Amino acid sequence: MSAKDGPLIRYEALLASGEVNPDPAQRHAVEMLQEMHAHLDGYRPASTKTGWAERFGFSKRSAVEAPRGLYIHGAVGRGKSMLMDLFFDCVAVERKRRVHFHEFMQEAHELIHEWRQSNKVSKTAEPIRPTAAKLADRNWLLCFDEFEVRDIADAMIVSRLFHAMFELGVVVVATSNRHPNDLYKDGLQRDLFLPFIAILQKRLEVLHLADGRDYRLDRLKGMSVYHTPTGVEADRALDEAFEDLTDGRPGKPERLAFRGREILVPRAEGAVARFGFADLCESPLGPGDFLEIAKRYRSILISDVPVMNSERRDSARRFMTMIDTFYDNHIHLMLSADAPPQGLYSGDDWGFEFDRTISRLMEIQSADYIESARSEVTEAA
Repeated sequence: MSAKDGPLIRYEALLASGEVNPDPAQRHAVEMLQEMHAHLDGYRPASTKTGWAERFGFSKRSAVEAPRGLYIHGAVGRGKSMLMDLFFDCVAVERKRRVHFHEFMQEAHELIHEWRQSNKVSKTAEPIRPTAAKLADRNWLLCFDEFEVRDIADAMIVSRLFHAMFELGVVVVATSNRHPNDLYKDGLQRDLFLPFIAILQKRLEVLHLADGRDYRLDRLKGMSVYHTPTGVEADRALDEAFEDLTDGRPGKPERLAFRGREILVPRAEGAVARFGFADLCESPLGPGDFLEIAKRYRSILISDVPVMNSERRDSARRFMTMIDTFYDNHIHLMLSADAPPQGLYSGDDWGFEFDRTISRLMEIQSADYIESARSEVTEAA
């Protein structure tokens, strides 16, 4: 096994510098990633050298034998993203990609739609294999952060899609809060999803990153949650928090499909999203929209909350509904506002209701709330 510039060497350098603390479970995971790094050195799927018949599965030749992948699951805050960084940055595969699973599946749905639009004449041909071939050609190694399946549209195609990609030699390394057996748990028509779990466990070695210290919780407890007034310093604080929560990844816009329309998310990465007040409270969003956002993200940062009055009663109503929804779902919240919670509303419309919002804005700043929000994520996983 070659150790040249592999994740193990990089991990040991972080230990030596004091940037990470010794953690036996992390080290075991790094050693397994080191083995993956060695097996994948210069990897190129055999399917890239074959003709169109083999690529679309029409040949009698046997399925491509590729190295087994790795699926690392464990509680939040255990350093899974850091471990993926160490592996992905140095693995020598020409066509490698690190992507959030949700984003990858959105791309797959778009390719399926494009194929159907281009093949309207054919009523019997199916788009999964051609889509898998395109994705496999682009991605010989796929590294998924926060592997999770929530959408029934994903659940209905993921088994056939990944079976075809694995046949074409795609290798997968993934991190997740859930064991494969718990993916899409309690989802609609889950029986149609179960073959995917069997495929994952056949093609990927499953490693539990044993419970231990929640390193991210330690960082969260040291962060200010409520920044006032708004302005350059508050924006900088939220920028730094977003960077910390996403392990330095910048994020990008996302769109959540909901009831035949889309909820625009200005900036997101993994389970972290950042909005402005206007994005959420001056747009036609309701309780269902806020609940959909709460299902998708675990940490939500909101900037530029203004002081509201009777002239902004609709915005105030949405703000109260939003805070109620996020609080009830134990979302880790960070905000910047023009005033402390007690000074955010000066109108006469929402007396008692806004008092409850003030109380919740105070509570989300407590260490107990932050820790309980983290525990909620762990239990859901």
